[in-house]
Amino acid sequence: METKSILLSKSDYKFLNEHLEKAIMSNYNKSRLKEEVKNAQVFEDSELPENVVSLYTETKIESTGDGQMFTFKLVHPKDADIKQQKVSIFAPISIALWGYQTGDLINWEMPDGIKEFKIISVRKLTEHEL
Repeated sequence: METKSILLSKSDYKFLNEHLEKAIMSNYNKSRLKEEVKNAQVFEDSELPENVVSLYTETKIESTGDGQMFTFKLVHPKDADIKQQKVSIFAPISIALWGYQTGDLINWEMPDGIKEFKIISVRKLTEHEL
């Protein structure tokens, strides 16, 4: 299976490399993520395209299996609050989507098996939304 090259800012790339070894996730996801990070296109933080899932973005996805839609904001773990749709960047779904763009399809192992998601939209959060 060909791995799509994900897009990362320099700070996200550094962060992922530092935390990848100690991240708690399935072997399947860890090996996928290592491969994605290794082959990532890395941008200056200010030059990362707007439609790329990264820290401090709001992302809307659709589960291709059942058509369910989910919208959430990717934040640091200390700011996570599911009632406000703020999800930790270490949550399985956050890690799965990190570096992908609007329109991309992602297969990722979730607690209940491998799921496919389509990214519907990505929006950078403003400071007052954090």
